[in-house]
Amino acid sequence: MAMLPSWQNGKLGGKVRAGLWLETEVGEGNIFTKAQLRQAFPEVAQIDRRLRDLRDHGWRIDTSRDDPALKQEEQRYVTKGAEVWIPGQAKVARHKGSLTSPQRIKVWQSDNFMCRTCGIGAGEEYEEGSDVRSQLNVARRKVVLQDGSTEVQMVTECKRCTSGTAGEAPVDLADVLGRIDSLSPLEKQALTAWIAADRRTQGSLEKLWGAYRTLPSASRETVRKAVADEDNQ
Repeated sequence: MAMLPSWQNGKLGGKVRAGLWLETEVGEGNIFTKAQLRQAFPEVAQIDRRLRDLRDHGWRIDTSRDDPALKQEEQRYVTKGAEVWIPGQAKVARHKGSLTSPQRIKVWQSDNFMCRTCGIGAGEEYEEGSDVRSQLNVARRKVVLQDGSTEVQMVTECKRCTSGTAGEAPVDLADVLGRIDSLSPLEKQALTAWIAADRRTQGSLEKLWGAYRTLPSASRETVRKAVADEDNQ
């Protein structure tokens, strides 16, 4: 393994030095604070921005917005991207790992400002009378496409659900579509209505089942016999 340049070399740019500092002083998977970053680079103006620039080159650096387990002043160095200290690498920007505010809002709008995991809306109470209200984030979800390739797509999740889905297996889009094809016409009709409303609505059959389920035993037996008689006719 080649020896890395020193992150203390003042002749290197702030972004390069920040990347080297993460690699040699922090290490992948570990937590650091803004105070530690600024203490390491007291002479570098806007070192926070130089660090964020690494995300443009495929580096993943999570904040408390990405990982609810982190405190507000903490960040986690997750994975290394392009080795920006190698000549030419620093000029090849990859997809941005951090969303801008307009991009984040666009994801929320496409998801109707609702957590796609639990269905809670922005600022709603988790339980009636609770002081805890939802806070929406944008999570990265791996999706296996129909051609077998994997793509990272953005989805709205609340902070509570984000903490519970870390490391979740990729979603297999081809499997979802295949299961839809196997539905009966009645099931497809119900699913189509749910998709159009962007929520699961109860159809007449489900409402009828709900009413039947609440009946006392004698009444349920009356309904059971009536349905059986209908089938035998």
